Amino acid sequence: MLEIRWHSRAGQGAVTGAKGLADVVSTTGKQVQAFAFYGSAKRGAAMTAYNRVDDEVIMNHEKYMEPDYVFVIDPALVYTTDVTVNAKADTVFIITTHMNAEELVASQPKLEGKNVHTVDCIKIAQETIGRAIPNTPMLGAFMKISKMYDIEFFKENMIRVLGKLPQKIIDANMLAIQRAYDEVK
Repeated sequence: MLEIRWHSRAGQGAVTGAKGLADVVSTTGKQVQAFAFYGSAKRGAAMTAYNRVDDEVIMNHEKYMEPDYVFVIDPALVYTTDVTVNAKADTVFIITTHMNAEELVASQPKLEGKNVHTVDCIKIAQETIGRAIPNTPMLGAFMKISKMYDIEFFKENMIRVLGKLPQKIIDANMLAIQRAYDEVK
């Protein structure tokens, strides 16, 4: 079973990102879960979202997991939340920051020895979508790192997922996904 934990602040799109990923995965015949855990439900409060993916029916509905991937879409959470909690030796971290992985690890010792990738999803979102909602860029970075799906297949399905939005927003999200895919290190 593949498990993903998202760390973000309310309003940054982690829940929507987790649900969008689940929607795309569900088209491939896999079983999937997407859910969130909120402390305070107001914009800006720290929160987590989760995905599980498996070939079999997923009976586990707990928030506890030993994630295969950890997405951090608010860079400050690397310092204020233990994003490494319950991580396995091979957990992959994809973290939004302007720093490269070496600089980030040097600034947060808990990441020492971890498989850390960085990409500035907030900057990408601001420059493409016009708002600091870094969920779709994070998914683009995830497609590159995980090789879960071909990026064109993923973008085609995300167009469907985002279908109720105005075309210019869909187009901006496709640019954000591609840029993060291209820029993640």
